[in-house]
Formats: sequence, structure tokens, C-alpha cells
Amino acid sequence: MHTDDSPWEVLLIGGASGIGKSRAAARFAARHGAFIVEFDDVVAALQAATTAATHPALHHFAAPGEALSPEQARSAERVLSAEGVLELQIATAHALDDALLGVVRNRLTVDVPAIVEGDYLTPAAAARAAAEAAGQGRRVRAIFLHEHDPHRIAANYADREPDDGPQPERAAVSARYSAWLAAQATAHALPVVDCRPYPTLPERLAAALA
Repeated sequence: MHTDDSPWEVLLIGGASGIGKSRAAARFAARHGAFIVEFDDVVAALQAATTAATHPALHHFAAPGEALSPEQARSAERVLSAEGVLELQIATAHALDDALLGVVRNRLTVDVPAIVEGDYLTPAAAARAAAEAAGQGRRVRAIFLHEHDPHRIAANYADREPDDGPQPERAAVSARYSAWLAAQATAHALPVVDCRPYPTLPERLAAALA
């Protein structure tokens, strides 16, 4: 259950792919007895329930009527420039802003703290969720993890997905997206925390949220 010394009821952890969000969220959730919502699951559900014809912003990397898969995303990254893929990622993220608000509203109906983590959490939507909750006397906080080094992200992909081989192009896009998220978070007065060093990340997250 939620404890009085914790400054949040719902915590949003955003950041680019391959930087260690899920691992950090799991460790932080264990400390606070929090339920974890992987926003990627919400994204996959929305893509499965829609088509490119009805919701084109959710299907930038998928064929008409098909849900986004990791293989499709990597294929698109090979065809498009890094800047082009970044623009599509940002467009997809903004298309999911209302979905994030829905998730937060639903989690606030449950008396168990929750952590929502994912690539497609935008600082703009996170700030809206926090402001809406504050207006109701509820506590929603957001924090964004950042990794600037594409080589480190590529190494993380290699550890996580060894069968997929080297993924330098994907890592380069992720580093650019991470920089965009960090800049947007700063503009919305949301804390940004460097992922490394990994062993101290939970402590640094706690300090940033204190």
C-alpha cells in the first residue's frame, strides 16, 4: 500500500529504448511495493485494435492493418534516415498522449502505488497528468531517464537481444530520442536523471523525486 513518506501515488518513468528503464522501474517498484504498468503493452493493444486507415499516427512503422513489431521498427530504421525515424517516433508518442492520461486516471482508482514506464511517455503528457492529478489532490510524479551515448545503448541491445546482432542504427535513433525527451522534460520542469552509473540509479531516482 502507499506510504505517507512517498511523494507519489503514480510515478511515470519515461526514456528512450534500450537505456535500462524496465530494469530501473522493477527495482524501484520493489522498494515501494508498486504495481508496474508497461506502457508498451498499452501501445501494442491500441495498435492491435486499430488500423493505419483509422489511426495512422499509431502505425507509422507498420503495414496497413498490422501492429508494430520490433522487426518492422528495425526495418524502417534501415530504410529511413535517423532523423526521419526520430520524427515518426515523436509523432507516435504524441498520438498516445491521451492514452497515457487514461492509464493514470485508471491507476488512481486503485489504492496501490503504480509505476508506468515506457518509451512513448512524452513530457508534455506527463506534465498534464501530474497537473490534473494535483487539481484533485492526488500525487502523480514523472521522471525521465537519459542516455546520450549510442554505443552504450547498442551494447545494451546486444545484451538484451543477442540473437538480433549489432543494431547501431537503432541505437543512434534511440540516443537522439533520448536527447529530445530530456530537452522536453527540462522545458516542462520535470527531472532528468542520467542512467549511468546503473548501480546507483535507484538512489538517484529517489533523490530527484524527493
